[in-house]
Amino acid sequence: MNIRLAQERDIERIHELLFQVCLVHHNGRPDLFKYGGRKYTDEQLKELMQDKNRPILVAVDEKDYVLGYAFCIFQQYLEDNILTDIKTLYIDDLCVDETVRGQHIGKTLYEAVIAFAKEQGCYNVTLNVWSCNESAMKFYESCGLLPYKICMETIL
Repeated sequence: MNIRLAQERDIERIHELLFQVCLVHHNGRPDLFKYGGRKYTDEQLKELMQDKNRPILVAVDEKDYVLGYAFCIFQQYLEDNILTDIKTLYIDDLCVDETVRGQHIGKTLYEAVIAFAKEQGCYNVTLNVWSCNESAMKFYESCGLLPYKICMETIL
């Protein structure tokens, strides 16, 4: 397995994985997530792949077939009134194909994100996880992540 930056030739496969994520979210919160929704258009994915502030890492097999991805975003609040100037790499979305889970692809992908963040001078790596996605929460806890902040809601 190899980890590399996503390329345009990966778009179709990334869409398949994005559908898997959308389905998990739809099943957990159908009040919020549409069935079969498409998070990005092809054009949006092409733009993201060119944006140095939004790197997308992919895990590929020996045939360069995408097994998983990590959409990331650099965040930094320079000269903010209350926040320090730390540089963060936020994982916007991480997915491993459901057919190959349990093979440590997610762990390898996450570790590559950590190494990338260190190379880029980041202070930390953050992410959000939906509380209805218990398997993702267990995975992130197994990687050593701890709660950073908690988002709460009241449905009216």
